[in-house]
Amino acid sequence: MIFYVYIAAFGFISIMFLTLRDIRIFRRTKIDSYRKGALRGMLTGALALLGMSFTGNPGFESVGLTVVLVAVYFNNKGKREDVFGDAPLMKRVLGETTVKKS
Repeated sequence: MIFYVYIAAFGFISIMFLTLRDIRIFRRTKIDSYRKGALRGMLTGALALLGMSFTGNPGFESVGLTVVLVAVYFNNKGKREDVFGDAPLMKRVLGETTVKKS
């Protein structure tokens, strides 16, 4: 049972990390697709948190994991503009951009 909670927590943390990265990119570039991605990430993060709470209850582990996996599915990337150029991997992971606000 405890492993189910770890799997659900990993899904939630993944969604929130990508959401925070989208927020950082939007603040630096003001590109609308990253704002939409951050808003979608906040909604799917709330859904994943709800799934995590179900996963912690005995008997509802599969329901909670299903909710978390649905949240991860809805948090898809979508169409985004290239803001990284030829940046190395760590700069892409952390959300550092070459495009600045105009």
